[in-house]
Amino acid sequence: MQFKSKQFVYILLVVLATAAWRVFNAQMAWYHVVPMAALGLFTGSVMPNARWAYFVPLAGMFLSDIGLSVFTQTPGFYGVSQLINYAALAAVVVLGRGLQQRNAVQIGAYSISGTLLFFIISNFSTFVSGYYGFSFAGLRECYIMAIPFYKSEMATSFFVNSLQADLLFSFMAFGLYQLLIKTRQLATH
Repeated sequence: MQFKSKQFVYILLVVLATAAWRVFNAQMAWYHVVPMAALGLFTGSVMPNARWAYFVPLAGMFLSDIGLSVFTQTPGFYGVSQLINYAALAAVVVLGRGLQQRNAVQIGAYSISGTLLFFIISNFSTFVSGYYGFSFAGLRECYIMAIPFYKSEMATSFFVNSLQADLLFSFMAFGLYQLLIKTRQLATH
């Protein structure tokens, strides 16, 4: 299948909607109900050009960081740990590049994997910030405190909200994308 300009426009709209949702979400205090991992998975899977597959979601995250800085009290740019979050998003794009069979089981499995990958890498940013010290014991404590259902209701909420948002968004984005492709195929026959 050849990649069409309307498909690219759809992907850009998905990215802009996700960026806008991230800014809106900060105002509503719905912590981590932002499908950034799903965005990386989606673009990694559907964009044939690898450069664009990475650029588009990272640009969306950058735009939402600008929006956070301009329109909310949440800082959009907050240091080295933020760069790790960008790396986490890029890692999910790598995962998405492997998602070729876009059926419900594969999309669900990859969405869960993407959420976990983003969670693991992004929580490393907490360690890098020095909150738990710079030792192996500090790294271990950082991840123990981040494990859902362990000690912190907030950590549970963050992970569960991310997982739910990523699953919902993945199924919506991939479903609408398939509908767009099918509609275009029907129109050309």
